[in-house]
Amino acid sequence: MLFRLCACLLIPVAALAQSYTSHGDSQLAALIEDALERNPQVREAFADYQASLQRIPQVAALPDPMLAVTQHARTPETRVGPQTTVVSLTQKFPWFGKRSDQGKIAAKQAAVHDEFYQARRSEVVRQVKLAYFDLGYIDRALAVTSQDEELLRLYETLAEARYSQGVGLQQAVIKLQAEITRVLNRAKELQRQRVDAEATLNVLRDRPANEPISLVSLVRHPVENIDAEQLYTIGRNERPEVKAAFLRIETNEKSIQLAERQYWPDFSLGASWGNVLGRRDEAGRMNPPPDNGKDVYSLSVGVNIPIFRSKYDAGVQEATERFAAARQAYRSTVNNVGLAVRSIGFRLETIDDQIALFERALLPQAEQAVRSTESAYATGTIGVLDLLDSERMLLEVRLGLARLESDYMKALAEMERSIGSAFPEERP
Repeated sequence: MLFRLCACLLIPVAALAQSYTSHGDSQLAALIEDALERNPQVREAFADYQASLQRIPQVAALPDPMLAVTQHARTPETRVGPQTTVVSLTQKFPWFGKRSDQGKIAAKQAAVHDEFYQARRSEVVRQVKLAYFDLGYIDRALAVTSQDEELLRLYETLAEARYSQGVGLQQAVIKLQAEITRVLNRAKELQRQRVDAEATLNVLRDRPANEPISLVSLVRHPVENIDAEQLYTIGRNERPEVKAAFLRIETNEKSIQLAERQYWPDFSLGASWGNVLGRRDEAGRMNPPPDNGKDVYSLSVGVNIPIFRSKYDAGVQEATERFAAARQAYRSTVNNVGLAVRSIGFRLETIDDQIALFERALLPQAEQAVRSTESAYATGTIGVLDLLDSERMLLEVRLGLARLESDYMKALAEMERSIGSAFPEERP
């Protein structure tokens, strides 16, 4: 039976179900797999789980037999001769069910460690995705910033031409040059942020911190709808922390049963052999008695007497209280799933609405404003400040949209972590 328990516990490790999605991004999938294979914390959790499996045969085994050798310093004389040495072997047998309960408790505890391992994997996936989607925003922001720089340099050329023709002011050229410097500084800051995110991803994969990571193309994957009840159900069934909390309840329930068995005694069976040399006195040599020098063999049966019942009462009470604590911990963990589903689900819906607003209204309006101000500036109708206002608005809208798309994907990663499963409804 214990072998079957061990085999069952090994199944989740041998056939790990994916609790995440890579959204069809091959680079993201490769980074996640690399992290799950190499991350030291994942490896530590797996080694801890494997170690916990080895507890099962230890606690379910019989106690070691006791071998004792007695050498008489003053040999007792018997009718058939002096007895010099006694060798005895004793084996203790715990009360029926104790070893079985101990094995089942150890198996449950090993299963808890397996869920800790799964939770560590899920956490590493979450961290990889957060860093990856930050990289996606940074790379998009760098591209937008580069486009903005090109636009400003075009404006600078236009302003210099106007100034050379005597229809523009040198101040306009200086303002545009200052704006270009500001954009270049923004690009430097984004490069610094990229180094940090890149290093985070490398550390998660146990790679050198300066190992380069290719450009990330950020693509948003909106979901059809947020079914909070469905997500909550998935979380209750799939999240590793919830499974671990439930296994603790079962573990402590078995511990109560084991504690109650301590009231019953354990048995001991023994066998001994005594070495008898035979009569060596003159009378014994002249007239040896029957069975002279015959060795002694004996069997023994013993039980411990559990009379100090107060300690067993305390053991049962301890196990009962731990069982009650485990039930409350389970309730708290399940409640946290509901909290996360509600909070992250609302965040996803809000960001989705914001992205729609940016794509349908703010971005077209900002682009139209830039085109209008460019035409007006070319004819001298407006000044450079109006041109810069339009340029800044377009830049902020583009960067804001990139940030929202990154935040949306990060929220999806948080949701997957909260429910312990890939998001159930996703549209390509």
